[in-house]
Amino acid sequence: MRELTTEEHKQFNEIFENLGASLDVPESRYDELVSSYQAVGKFLGDESSPLAPYKPEIQPQGSFLLGTMITPVNENDDLDIDLVCELMEKHPDWTAENLKAKVGERLKVSERYKKLLDEEGRRCWTLLYRKNSENASDKYHLDILPCVNNEKTRLREQYFSVSVGQVDKLALRITDRELSNYKYETDSSKWLKSNPFGYAKWFEDRCSVLTRRTVLFSEAKVGNVPAYKEKKSPLQRVVQILKRHRDLMFNGDENKPISIIITTLAARAYNKETDVLDALVNVVNSMERYIEREPNTGLCIVRNPVNPDENFADKWVETPQKQLNFFAWLKQVKQDVEQIIEKRGGLQLIAESMNKPFGRDVVQRTFSAIADNQRKNRDNNVLRATITGALGTIGTVVKAHTFHGDE
Repeated sequence: MRELTTEEHKQFNEIFENLGASLDVPESRYDELVSSYQAVGKFLGDESSPLAPYKPEIQPQGSFLLGTMITPVNENDDLDIDLVCELMEKHPDWTAENLKAKVGERLKVSERYKKLLDEEGRRCWTLLYRKNSENASDKYHLDILPCVNNEKTRLREQYFSVSVGQVDKLALRITDRELSNYKYETDSSKWLKSNPFGYAKWFEDRCSVLTRRTVLFSEAKVGNVPAYKEKKSPLQRVVQILKRHRDLMFNGDENKPISIIITTLAARAYNKETDVLDALVNVVNSMERYIEREPNTGLCIVRNPVNPDENFADKWVETPQKQLNFFAWLKQVKQDVEQIIEKRGGLQLIAESMNKPFGRDVVQRTFSAIADNQRKNRDNNVLRATITGALGTIGTVVKAHTFHGDE
């Protein structure tokens, strides 16, 4: 990869920073998602609910908590929000099956939620919003995972008091109907353990800056609205960019590389770079080093950082195509990032080189945002080297592709 001048570096960083921002869920949709899960939480914890004595609270987990959620590639796909329904305790006679049933029964009491409720899943209850809408982009669903917190301290309180070395205190006991003790075990300490918030704590430490993810968690309890506008760390942007590239390359393929593997390897490879460009280049070239190999069998291992006994790549054994696809994707994303940075001849050609790996609509939004910044700076008589220079003018790209207006 060629060495960039200082000005080229600034411009490419601006491009990738805006590429990541263009993948964010729009603020109006974000607010709608928050409002929806808060309403569910209020209903589950209402004083008339049989769950009320156990103080249920809805908390976001997964990419929504990490700040790495991206808009779907396929217009027929809906947004998927992962949530936990955290209970501080349970009835002593309840099994995991009983707890899951109680949450489902409560949802069915509401005419609204009864209509939205999908068939019972392995671990979760799913609410499908606007499933019959003619506009596919309106659709979204909430996956609600019933669980018990045996630490007796709210996750949102415990989260900020523990260090990365103490994340086991954030573990939850969850419902999973495929476990042998699902129907008979009443001791929740023997249920399946999951630690999405321990993982979030580890990821935050890898980011090494306070980001929207932390704001989300601290304000995620029912009754408060998480902040939407918050500058994301380079690692969060890199994960978003990598997930988008994956989605374009494997659109609709169930054997595509899974997000938890991409996120974990990216976080391990991240070397505290302070801008998105440096972070992206380092991560795509370093991720593979963090895949372990079992000495005797060559088995690939991607360890869960908060549960080293768990291998995120365990499905690669039973479905070898998953492993082949991961390494094919990693090779391709390296090539694509390098080719974009190697591109000469102005921003128009750079934009064109990004269309296939990231999607024309997202690339248009990216350069439209840069052009808007250019106009604002011009109006404010602020001239920046990132607007013109070694890569060419942004105005040329906007004029050629009409990156603003109707899309």
